[in-house]
Amino acid sequence: MPVNLKGRSFLTLKDFSPAEIRYLLDLSAELKAKKRSGVKGNLLFRKNIVLIFDKASTRTRCAFEAAAWDEGGNATFLTNSQMGKKESVEDTAKVLGRMYDGIQYRGFSQKLVEDLAKFSGVPVWNGLTDEDHPTQILADLLTIEEHCSKPLNKCKLVYCGDARNNMGNALMIGCAKMGMAFVALAPKELWPNEKLTAEMKAVAAATGGSIEFFDIGSADQALKGADALYTDVWVSMGEEAKFAERIAQLEKYRVTMDFVRRTGNPDCLFLHCLPAFHDQETEVGKDIFKKHGLGEMEVSDEVFRSRHSVVFDEAENRLHTIKAVMVATIGDL
Repeated sequence: MPVNLKGRSFLTLKDFSPAEIRYLLDLSAELKAKKRSGVKGNLLFRKNIVLIFDKASTRTRCAFEAAAWDEGGNATFLTNSQMGKKESVEDTAKVLGRMYDGIQYRGFSQKLVEDLAKFSGVPVWNGLTDEDHPTQILADLLTIEEHCSKPLNKCKLVYCGDARNNMGNALMIGCAKMGMAFVALAPKELWPNEKLTAEMKAVAAATGGSIEFFDIGSADQALKGADALYTDVWVSMGEEAKFAERIAQLEKYRVTMDFVRRTGNPDCLFLHCLPAFHDQETEVGKDIFKKHGLGEMEVSDEVFRSRHSVVFDEAENRLHTIKAVMVATIGDL
């Protein structure tokens, strides 16, 4: 059946069927080839989008802005609005919906991005919340497809670290939708919540995927046969006071070359949504080393810089997949 996403919001991959996600991935690949061939696009000509950021951003902001410009659109970067201060989310959404063709939100609350979609009357795109990160997952899936000889529904992804954060949730959702084997290698107290897990296990049962959780005591079983290892920072934005606690919980879960070898797959990929604390070349990295004696955190510098690492292809693919979401939902296809 033909896929039409015009007018749809993009809040979570739970809202999309495997066929719709497949369509977005194929469109992403087409738009990537188009950009690399030097063809100037006009699929977003005279479309105006507004980008609301309550959290810091490099890849998400740059991807949305560059994607809009690539296809003839215009972007407004908004960080100092009255939303939530002097004006309600509902009122702000109604104002922005009269001025813009689409709204991106990156911040803390999933309910806030859902309310923007409820009241604005235009497509709203989730650039990240505390619960989910769906645009990142599209980039991850496209990257795996580009580097793995297997189809997605034959791939096994192992997420190492804090599996109850937005990336753990979002990866579990994306893998379940696409029939992949998803494994979380994490302390039990940092596994995804039971409600979401049950929901995604039901999805995986229908798509041929699987969902499994292991702690470090069963690392060999978790890692065996992995096509991709994935990790994220141990402390999410807004949780900076928990570094000592997270280090104690997660130091054994650092992705190292030992983890890579234990997969038994010489072509195993390493992915990370970035930024990554793999060395001491950041203010945070220096501070962590000074306070805790760690020169690297969730991933070793050896793995990060190895042939297994596809993190910069993955980062570039944020551009192409975000462009696909915008083109599919507000563009002139």
